[in-house]
Amino acid sequence: MLETALFAPVKDYLEKHGYAVNAEVKDCDITAVRGTELVIIELKTSASMQLLIQATARQRITDAVYIAVPAPRSRNKHWLGIQRVVKQLELGLLTVSFSPAGASVQKLFDPMPAQRHKLARKRNAIITEITGRQIDNNIGGSHHAKLLTAYRQNALLIAAGLELLGECSAKKLKTLGTGEKTLSILANNHYSWFQRVQRGIYTLTELGGNEMRAFPELYAKNKTFIQAQITKSSA
Repeated sequence: MLETALFAPVKDYLEKHGYAVNAEVKDCDITAVRGTELVIIELKTSASMQLLIQATARQRITDAVYIAVPAPRSRNKHWLGIQRVVKQLELGLLTVSFSPAGASVQKLFDPMPAQRHKLARKRNAIITEITGRQIDNNIGGSHHAKLLTAYRQNALLIAAGLELLGECSAKKLKTLGTGEKTLSILANNHYSWFQRVQRGIYTLTELGGNEMRAFPELYAKNKTFIQAQITKSSA
């Protein structure tokens, strides 16, 4: 079993309880937001030391940290010992059961809130990343896949603008709604998608054009958005 198999049932469980769910935000497998509440869930196919290390590291961001693992076949002393350790670490525990009828999630217990850390800054960084994403196609547990971060999505929007306009200034792109970070994204050129033609003027590289098409849903959405802004500005 892969960690990604746990993602869909845990996501469904959280959404049924009113959370907005995202995957792979700031290295967290799952983040769930409900109002000002931030919950982090780490997925693993077994209750390993690596899982406990990752989960306790997330307590530097929020007190509401859970681990999610497949439900054990038997409730033996080893499993009871795992629960005791998880409780002592002030983590919550979710188990995922699989059957021919589908997957189900059971919450065994909530984390005991700790007041050891000033978490607001890091919690806000997570929420800022979530709200900066237009779509969320990431799957929790897929650590080596290419992730659609808010930064990458912003760069893809800029790329769509350059494809439609050709050579263009950062200022012009900003007027079309590509965001306050447009100039820094173009200048830093983190993904090598852009080429500076002259001062303040940029064009799209072949690599950038190819990368846009790797995300067809977002590509179509971005082109529609930019085209609408062009039409609006010329009206």
